Amino acid sequence: MQYEQVRARLEELADPSQLEGQARFGIDVSHSLGIGMPALRQLAREAGRDHDLAGLLWSSGIREARILAALLDDPASVTEDQMEAWAGEFSSWEVVDTCCCNLFDRTIHAYSKAVEWSRREEEFVKRAGFSLMAGLAVHDKKASDRDFEDFFAAIEREACDGRNFVKKAVNWALRQIGKRNLELRARAIEVAERLGAMDCRAAKWVASDALKELRNPQLETRLGARRQR
Repeated sequence: MQYEQVRARLEELADPSQLEGQARFGIDVSHSLGIGMPALRQLAREAGRDHDLAGLLWSSGIREARILAALLDDPASVTEDQMEAWAGEFSSWEVVDTCCCNLFDRTIHAYSKAVEWSRREEEFVKRAGFSLMAGLAVHDKKASDRDFEDFFAAIEREACDGRNFVKKAVNWALRQIGKRNLELRARAIEVAERLGAMDCRAAKWVASDALKELRNPQLETRLGARRQR
């Protein structure tokens, strides 16, 4: 599909009545058409992988076009410069998470950027670092447990950042890493317990919420059964 065709489809799908509901979920709708994710995923399947088209869609600045760009870009063609350029324009958690968990986590720069971005001060760039960690924990089936050691260190270092979109991503990363296997679950619980002992409200919230899931006996049973397969 050509860029003009995709833009025309986006205009056809536009539904301004959805904007108020999206805004209630903390989504930046200042440049939004009101299109939901199911329709965008379907359009991405129709368009197919296209790195050049993704770049044009991102440059439009439209929320749905940027989400679509992340869904149809080719991870093998994504450069570190592109990742930095897109990250520098992040303004909504939804776009951050779509980029990180559908595109960036499949690139060769994913692990280094996760750690690097976790140190950044900008709220949505820092969120991107932890969103990348969560995405890698879910999608990189070949990763070893040691690949996540730097992530645990970043989680402990940044857990006191009380900004909503950061602390939720820190929590998300910790939970997803802990759900990979029994060994990482035990490690994640240790980290969460240390966070819970900190004199820091944000860290205590991250710990409490994560431990509810990590200590669930059903999770332990499921991970144990996975090991035996």
